[in-house]
Amino acid sequence: MSPEDDVPRPLRVAIVGAGPAGIYAADALMKSDTAVSGRGVSIDLFERMPAPFGLIRYGVAPDHPRIKGIITALHKVLDKPQVRLLGNIDYGTDITLDDLQSFYDAVIFSTGANADRALGIPGIELDGSYGAADFVSWYDGHPDVPRTWPLEAEKVAVLGVGNVALDIARVLAKTGDELLPTEIPANVYEGLKNNKAVEVHVFGRRGPAQAKFTPLELRELDHSPTIEVIVDPEDIDYDEGSEQARRNSKQVDMVANTLQDWAIRDVGARPHKLFLHFFESPTEILGEDGKVVGLRTERTQLDGTGNVKGTGTYKDWDVQAVYRAVGYLSQNITQLPFDDQAGTVPNDAGRVVADDNAEGAARFMPATYVTGWIKRGPVGLIGHTKGDANETVANLLEDSVDFAGAANPDENAVIEFLEGKQVPYTTWQGWYRLDAHERSLGEPEGRERIKVVERHDMLKASEPDRTH
Repeated sequence: MSPEDDVPRPLRVAIVGAGPAGIYAADALMKSDTAVSGRGVSIDLFERMPAPFGLIRYGVAPDHPRIKGIITALHKVLDKPQVRLLGNIDYGTDITLDDLQSFYDAVIFSTGANADRALGIPGIELDGSYGAADFVSWYDGHPDVPRTWPLEAEKVAVLGVGNVALDIARVLAKTGDELLPTEIPANVYEGLKNNKAVEVHVFGRRGPAQAKFTPLELRELDHSPTIEVIVDPEDIDYDEGSEQARRNSKQVDMVANTLQDWAIRDVGARPHKLFLHFFESPTEILGEDGKVVGLRTERTQLDGTGNVKGTGTYKDWDVQAVYRAVGYLSQNITQLPFDDQAGTVPNDAGRVVADDNAEGAARFMPATYVTGWIKRGPVGLIGHTKGDANETVANLLEDSVDFAGAANPDENAVIEFLEGKQVPYTTWQGWYRLDAHERSLGEPEGRERIKVVERHDMLKASEPDRTH
């Protein structure tokens, strides 16, 4: 037996989803004792899109370069020699869980959430009623959505009081020329340039102290020279539960103070009006001839605990489009159990729960884990997925002594498998090529980059030597 035979091979881990959650999991693995002073780790990140970074590339508004700066930190992880990116691979079609388990000792799913949570009110199916996820995907240049978006409505409603609702309201209220210096592709600029919206109404069921905005995102609304932000003084109301929320959270207090300041100021003359409404619960989207013509809300009031109850007073709002930003939802993952209501894979601290045995104790799927929004639901900011990753990876490493082990752990085996199936996969080196190409497109216009939308164009720029 040669000395090399006594050296254990690195722990092979597949991570499905190369957004922040998946990359944080890779980072946690590489910082572990197993990686630093043990057998080592070897990680492959599988991504459905030809490019990495998930939500940051396809979920963050283009006028938020500050948030996109997180990519710099993620870059450092993907630059590590222990990590490979395998992009443009559709889990469930190009590769299955059985395939992954033959090549890897463990699999982590970090597929995020890219669908809209349902809102069960009449009229939701009308033409002019849209989900936030679809609109965000359009203005972020996602290759799998239509290239045009109907922007004929002069008055628009946005349902929800989180940061996604603010992003949608801000993009709808800004002019195309304001957004042109960002990375938006030409089709998005053309659409926004012809946008007819002059009034955007954002509706929250509860009060200012229950809004889920972050202070910075909220204040950014007022920075545009074309947007007049308007808050009704009657919507500034707090009960004991609300006051307690303000005392407990500096962020909640900052949001409330900003809204109060806007409520008492005079309305200015900027051409586009953006109204923030509180204590208005949407009850019906009104339609004629199959199209949105209005929104009906019920006025609510605080009940003392920070929650609200209906008052029985209704109001109809003149709008021609409604965007619901009431939360994202993860979609079912092939070969994994799924909780349709929560939109998560059942798990215990990241370990995927297959079912309960006769004694009621959880039985786990062998060497199968989740992290990020598919683990706990689409809540929190991007950075919050770090804690998820650390917990999941700690449990994976604790379990690793009992792993059955991959049947074919050689790093080239999965590459040969993909090439045998003629899957046109992209790589981390390919991302550098795509990145350079997008930057070169923006340079003549003095822009940092112009995002490439078409999937085949992304593949051509990423992997020019590979036939697609």
